Amino acid sequence: MNKQRDIQNLIAQMTLEEKASLCTGRDVWHTQAVERLGIPSMMVTDGPHGLRKQVENADHLGLFNSVPSTCFPSAVGIASSWNRELIVQMGEALGKECQAENVGVLLGPGANIKRSPLCGRNFEYFSEDPFLSSEMATHHIKGVQSQGVGTSLKHFAANNQEFRRMSADSVVDERTLREIYLASFEGAVKNAQPWTVMCAYNKVNGGYAAQNEWLLTDVLKKEWGHEGFVVSDWGAVVDRVKSLAAGLELEMPREGEGIKQIVEAVRSGQLAEEKLDAALERLLTIVFRAVDHHKPGATYDRDAHHRLAREIAAESMVLLKNENDVLPLQRGGKIAVIGELAKTPRYQGSGSSQINPTKLDDIVEELTASAGEGVQVVYAQGYGLKTDDSSTELTEEALRAAKEASVAVVFAGLPKRYESEGYDRKHMRMPANQVALIEAVAAVQPNLIVVLCNGSPIEMPWLDKAQGVLEAYLGGQALGGAIADLLFGDANPSGKLAETFPVQLSDNPTYLDYPCKGDRVEYKEGLFVGYRYYDKKQLRPLFPFGHGISYTTFSYSNLSVDKKEFTDLDTLKVTVQVKNAGERAGKEIVQLYVRDVESSVLRPLKELKGFDKVSLAPGEEKTVSFTLNKRSFAYYEVEEKDWIVETGQFEILIGRSSQDIALSETVTIRSTSERKVVFDRDSTLADLLQSEKGIAFTQKLSELLPFGNVVDEESKAMLEGFKESFPLRSLSQFSGGKFGEKELAELLAHLNS
Repeated sequence: MNKQRDIQNLIAQMTLEEKASLCTGRDVWHTQAVERLGIPSMMVTDGPHGLRKQVENADHLGLFNSVPSTCFPSAVGIASSWNRELIVQMGEALGKECQAENVGVLLGPGANIKRSPLCGRNFEYFSEDPFLSSEMATHHIKGVQSQGVGTSLKHFAANNQEFRRMSADSVVDERTLREIYLASFEGAVKNAQPWTVMCAYNKVNGGYAAQNEWLLTDVLKKEWGHEGFVVSDWGAVVDRVKSLAAGLELEMPREGEGIKQIVEAVRSGQLAEEKLDAALERLLTIVFRAVDHHKPGATYDRDAHHRLAREIAAESMVLLKNENDVLPLQRGGKIAVIGELAKTPRYQGSGSSQINPTKLDDIVEELTASAGEGVQVVYAQGYGLKTDDSSTELTEEALRAAKEASVAVVFAGLPKRYESEGYDRKHMRMPANQVALIEAVAAVQPNLIVVLCNGSPIEMPWLDKAQGVLEAYLGGQALGGAIADLLFGDANPSGKLAETFPVQLSDNPTYLDYPCKGDRVEYKEGLFVGYRYYDKKQLRPLFPFGHGISYTTFSYSNLSVDKKEFTDLDTLKVTVQVKNAGERAGKEIVQLYVRDVESSVLRPLKELKGFDKVSLAPGEEKTVSFTLNKRSFAYYEVEEKDWIVETGQFEILIGRSSQDIALSETVTIRSTSERKVVFDRDSTLADLLQSEKGIAFTQKLSELLPFGNVVDEESKAMLEGFKESFPLRSLSQFSGGKFGEKELAELLAHLNS
């Protein structure tokens, strides 16, 4: 129950030392208290796909020995569900578990963009696309906070590698920041109001994120209207006074020197006490909110949460390939299950998000149970996870099992040692022993299915040898049941990739200089991250963003828009009909992309601006609706410091993936806020075509420039190229005295008026 408190009065009663102490942690997981004023301590704990609360007297770093909690699929899988409602349910479950453990803030979700497939923490982030990422983060936050528990949206911002993550400087232009890296956070802040936002370790354009006033105050607080407080990543603060002045309210974990620095800065006049008081008001508002919403004696149903984890995992897994309808498996004969990952599964990532699950499915047992009495399931280890070397004995055992079976299911992917928080991957390859095993099994068993357990894209040189491939990602504690449901058809695959799988690492736009040399990380690819790059380069990936197949088929028809011409102040309603044309119930993820047909600035060929997941019975047809607004068509204009839509045509594209576009429609938008073009002496004749006044002037050029009557095509082409780069300052030199400095000054004044 909410209580009315006069927080400003409480602050007025504090000593300076008490004020400073509240801006740092009491220990690794708790905020500071001021008992004499009735200000309690609040517990925060790691997430985001489960609750990682340390038991009493655990290690001082807080990395091991956590209480049991439900381990849901990691963010890489959740995003692949594209299911807003389901992630809300997961958030609600997480909130209930936090209530049961008296946790006030769950540290997550992570909304950093997947710039490179090598980032060791990619499993903890949603997508390469900012729209999908922000939508997933928004609904995760809404779910958790509906239970009276806060979240911490992280890691703000441009934190896209683990290598030298505490000192690296992300050097990225503002337009790219706004359209890609900040946009991933912006929607979540505006639409879900996370109680806290966690700053990143790294620098952004020369300044540490922890003390970057432009990021923490100008953008986050003033532009986006964030109402909560900013907390540091653990150990991210470099200068406590500078970080507090920049807008970072809480430093974690406890740091005694930081308290002294704040006190001294206020007493010396370096830091205004009003700034400290404002930070405390934000902090205490959240602390009291957590206390007021706490539910003493709260419990949760572990079995119900495990069932929910199974449902989420099934919707998060992506069927990448299914030749000759090898899946779903028939309930008969003998099935060979091969690979140590079937017995020692990768069900979550490594690092600070590692959960101690309430239970963990045995994949082989779940497959056996789903297969039923008429099916024999035989397991062979095939390879070892602690080495990349093949074992002749294990390989021969696997081949015997595969030969005698009607189908072989090989579990493969990345061992824990291949990807983790704290370091980046060096390549996209699977262990050599797993690749060799898949190829060997394929040689003796044509009905080969590969189930992948990994946290980020991998190269698949063996792909043409497998008839079926299921990307299970890191499926959480119920992954075994979910995999069984999908392989036997008790659930229909409905996940789609939230990231591009390139054929090889060298296809990725960051290949030449990722992660960085020294501490300078140059985002040279700019806007062209993920599918935006592969589209622009016309480079075919192994599997495109948004790809995923089903045991049924879906048809699209009747794409319509409620208006063909409108201004950027209007919204556009888009509808499309989707039909289940197959014989099984299923879910389809309808994706809407927008393309600026002709732009004066560099833009991606298309960008995701809407999606919906629709459930359809066999033969059923539904209408899916989208509403697009100005941001759906805009780019960020740095000089104007605003989002701009250019007048012109835009295509509305409806697709099954970023490269499988089924329908399109063209609309015309009239801008009310076009970029203001400023002309100067170095502006070219081609630049004049950006304004009506300029166009009018170019029509008189034949009177000024002695180009003569050019008749041959080669000379005409040269002349057009000459005009393209001809600067206005040169008119006086080529006009034969007809156009001097006076006329140029008058022209510029006219054009810029």
